[in-house]
Amino acid sequence: MNEKKPFEGLTALVTGASRGIGAETAWTLATRGASVLIHYHSGHEPAAQLVERIRQSGGEAAAISTDLSQSEGIHRLLDWLEERHAAVDILVNNAGSLIQRTRFLEMTEELWNRVFTLNLTSAFLVTQAVLHGMVERKSGVIVNISSVAARFGGGLGAIAYSSAKAALSAMTKGLAREFAPFGIRVNAVSPGTIDTNYHAQFSTPQALEAVAKATPMGRLGNAAEVADVVAFLCSDQARFIQGQVIEVNGGFLMV
Repeated sequence: MNEKKPFEGLTALVTGASRGIGAETAWTLATRGASVLIHYHSGHEPAAQLVERIRQSGGEAAAISTDLSQSEGIHRLLDWLEERHAAVDILVNNAGSLIQRTRFLEMTEELWNRVFTLNLTSAFLVTQAVLHGMVERKSGVIVNISSVAARFGGGLGAIAYSSAKAALSAMTKGLAREFAPFGIRVNAVSPGTIDTNYHAQFSTPQALEAVAKATPMGRLGNAAEVADVVAFLCSDQARFIQGQVIEVNGGFLMV
C-alpha cells in the first residue's frame, strides 16, 4: 500500500522558481505530493526543464513568466491565478533580488522602488490574493524568503535589498498574528550565503571565500538545505510554529 505524501492534494505557488532556492523548493514540494505553480522572470529554459522534471516524476506543474519588479507583472501573475481558479494551499514568496549592487548615494528613486516592488510589494499583493481562499477554507501555509541581510544590513550596495527583506520579516510576523485564528500559518526562512546563481551574479569569489571562512560550518549553504526548511515549515510537523524567521546560515549569524 502506497503511503500518502504529506502535500498530496495541495497546490503550492512558488515565486522566483526557475533557479536556486525557488527551483529547489518547487521540486521538493512536488516530490512530497504538491501540485506546483511556478513563477519565474527570465529563466525560460530552466523553468521549462523543472516543469518537465516534475511531470516526468509523476507530479503536476505549470509555469508563468512575469517581472515582479513591475506592478504590471505582479497583476499578470494574479490574473493567471484567477484564470486557473487556483486554490493555493501553500505560498512561498521567494522572488527577490538586489537587482544591481548600488551604494546609497548613487541609488535612484526608480531603482529603490523596483527593489522594494520585487522583494516586498509583490509578496504583499500575492499573499493578499491567495489569503481570501485560505480564510474561506480555514487552512493554508505561507513561507516568505527573507535574508540574513535583513539582520545586519547586507554588504555594500545592498541597502535597498536588506531594507526590503527586513520589512518582509516584519510583515511575516504581522500576518501570523492576524491570520492564525483562521488556521493559517505564516513563517519566514532567512538564508545566509547560499551557493546559487544569485551570488555568482552579485558577489565576488573573494567575498564568498571570506564568508565561508567566517561561517562556523566552514562552507556556503546550498539550495536544498533551504528548501528542506521551507518544506518542514509547510508540513504538519511545524503545526505549532507561527510568526518565526528561521535563520539558515551555517552559524554565520546567530540570533
